[in-house]
Amino acid sequence: MTFKLLFAALQPRMPWLVALAGFAAMYLPVYWWAANGIWQTDEQAHGMIVLIVAGWLFWQQRRAIMDAPVRPAPLAGWTSFFFGLLVFSIGRILDVSILTLGSQIPILLGAILILGGWPAVRGGWFPLAYIVFMIPLPGPLVDALTGPLKQWVSVIAENTLYAIGYPIARDGVMLTVGQYQLLVADACSGLNSMFSLSALGVVFMYITARASRLHNALMLVSILPIAFAANIVRVMALILITYHLGDEAGQGFLHGAAGIVLMIVALIILFLLDWVLAKLIRPESRGTAVRP
Repeated sequence: MTFKLLFAALQPRMPWLVALAGFAAMYLPVYWWAANGIWQTDEQAHGMIVLIVAGWLFWQQRRAIMDAPVRPAPLAGWTSFFFGLLVFSIGRILDVSILTLGSQIPILLGAILILGGWPAVRGGWFPLAYIVFMIPLPGPLVDALTGPLKQWVSVIAENTLYAIGYPIARDGVMLTVGQYQLLVADACSGLNSMFSLSALGVVFMYITARASRLHNALMLVSILPIAFAANIVRVMALILITYHLGDEAGQGFLHGAAGIVLMIVALIILFLLDWVLAKLIRPESRGTAVRP
């Protein structure tokens, strides 16, 4: 009797459970591969966090998706699904992570459209869009952004430390402080921290759900400058650690710890900015009450 009751309760959800099982069969091996590969690199270390957050977001929105008015859109759904399947297949055959991980969005979109239609998509649009942060940036774009970012970081760090009296000079992205030479590597450009903080900042904005459009706009445009500024502080901290404690200290445990501190500081600044804006900006009025 208990089994019959359970089956009766799950029967309306059965199409969604079948779709979820199919998705898991496709992507669990991909997640395992990524967890033992690209997600262990500095550039894509945020991928596992994005996966966990995206799963949590879908769980939070499950009722908005499954209980939405059922208006299937089979043409758009199957088109999106088969396109995602094609991208997934090419990505797996050619071992291209951008295609393999990026295929999740059209496949999930297609499944939701087939089962629930556009009302269900509206219920789950944010977790669906959030998967974008799991997709690695294209190599040419990374190369195009990394060079200028490294140059700006080097210039600002040199000028700041020189202004407060440190013996520092710069040749391109090579910094000389005292007897030490430090190369501002690609990882120090701040691009990775910008991408990671953007993922965390966007989900923070979604959870807080501020009513003011101005508040949300200011928070959104502040994420990248905050990440960039925090990265400059990190680079200067590593320069000072090397100068005062030696090269081993600058390249050892403190080097990795500086990255963690960077994210903590950037998040604290983001939270403080949200608190300040909440005090200064009043939500837009939904309407004017008429007094009797």
